[in-house]
Amino acid sequence: MAHNYPTNSIGKVQKPLTELLKDYDLAIGIFPRDATNYEFNEETGKLTVHIPSVCEVCYKDQSVLRFSTVVTGYLEKGKLADIDGLKTKVIIWIKVSCIVSEESKLHFTAGIRRTRSRDAYEVIRDGIGVVIMKMQFMFVNGVESI
Repeated sequence: MAHNYPTNSIGKVQKPLTELLKDYDLAIGIFPRDATNYEFNEETGKLTVHIPSVCEVCYKDQSVLRFSTVVTGYLEKGKLADIDGLKTKVIIWIKVSCIVSEESKLHFTAGIRRTRSRDAYEVIRDGIGVVIMKMQFMFVNGVESI
């Protein structure tokens, strides 16, 4: 069965992101369903994933990841390192810097290293849109007000 994969900016056929993740032994559901546009430099391992809007994904183990519109990192077998654009919630939102796959576990480094069951990330899920409100504070007569 022939596949009709899209081509990247230099005309090379590009497989779906889920297949790329699988080839590198990472769970196919790490990124939200609509994260289909990406660039991957095979020589450097740099991966750039484009997501239509900032979103959060809740996985079956109740963990939550927040994705920026651009997530970058360096992909190698079983690992996505030096990640930018991805956070997880551990009381507060903390930047995820690395994901390592090891058999049935995924190890997330986010300030501290947390291990989660890999099967929670094997299903591609929809992201939930996030509205980010920036609050501006003013001081009026020495009193803080919004």
